[in-house]
Amino acid sequence: MTAPYVRFEGVSKTYDGGTSAAVAGLDLDVAAGEFLTLLGPSGSGKTTTLMMLAGFEMPSAGAILVEGEDISRKPAHKRGLGMVFQNYALFPHMTVAQNLAFPLQVRRMSRADIAVRVKRALDMVQLGGYESRRPAQLSGGQQQRVAVARALVFEPKAVLMDEPLGALDKSLREQLQYEISRIHRELGVTVLYVTHDQGEALTMSDRIAVFNKGRVEQCGAPGDLYDNPSNLFVAGFVGENNFLNARISGSGDGRITAASAAGTMYAMSAGAQAGDAAIAVRPERVALNPPEAPGMTHLHARVAERYFAGDHVRLVVKLKTGEEVALKAPRLNADALPATGTEVTIGWTAADAYAFPPEQPASALKEHAA
Repeated sequence: MTAPYVRFEGVSKTYDGGTSAAVAGLDLDVAAGEFLTLLGPSGSGKTTTLMMLAGFEMPSAGAILVEGEDISRKPAHKRGLGMVFQNYALFPHMTVAQNLAFPLQVRRMSRADIAVRVKRALDMVQLGGYESRRPAQLSGGQQQRVAVARALVFEPKAVLMDEPLGALDKSLREQLQYEISRIHRELGVTVLYVTHDQGEALTMSDRIAVFNKGRVEQCGAPGDLYDNPSNLFVAGFVGENNFLNARISGSGDGRITAASAAGTMYAMSAGAQAGDAAIAVRPERVALNPPEAPGMTHLHARVAERYFAGDHVRLVVKLKTGEEVALKAPRLNADALPATGTEVTIGWTAADAYAFPPEQPASALKEHAA
């Protein structure tokens, strides 16, 4: 196997020297040219991990290797890594060209080489002609493009991005997601990207490492995490899920049957084999008035809320237990959808739902999914 480009070996970070760890025993490999996103809620350890790789924080234990070299104690300016911050961190008194030239001047490059690289970097982020402007004369999106160009202009070993789009509005943020992805594909540079926005992570990443309380809960391709979450936390944090409480009444061939006051449910086992379980099913997998078929869940409910969401209509139905289930219906079928207060049946196949051990209350996980 090819050696990883970046490797975290048993890396931990504590700030109080005691038992509270911001990062605990992290083992993580990053391949050359990979776009790896560190995803998680605030305080989960993702930014601390990035800062240790950048050299702005020192690990309390373990080693960080880049191309096989232990850089754990090497100063930040000697690591050859580009950095993009949420607040851009551009020099306000310098022009765009001067901001881009600065990391090249520090490396004592010739004026001719600097001019060539600055022009190439600006063209890459589609800001040719903006050389003489100062940051205050640029929009937020343009400033972030300059920050990306500055991180890439000296051709770093890898680029580290810490919530770079967090300060932008939704439409501009989505536009720059595609721009950064395009640049990554064209250059083949290794990118480690920190965000708490799961939609952003799913859109941009080759792989996603989901952080929680200083540890990686699961690491894999976006589709794998979305379709096959390893535990309740990942199921609740990556994408949206409905969570229902039930008790397992039977199992076999990797599938379980579970009972609750709302009715009988079928799901694939995700660690739950007996006793209580949390049934997770994504809104797009919930069918309205499903056909009768073996292994198909059928639950009686009442439409509690209905929302127009552009490309789809979102329904929220309430079960006998008082639990709510969200489902998405295509906009084309909007006129045929039941009105608020209508009695309906909802359901799903066993393959479209997962049964997890109830490690966390389902209500808490709904907050992550929102």
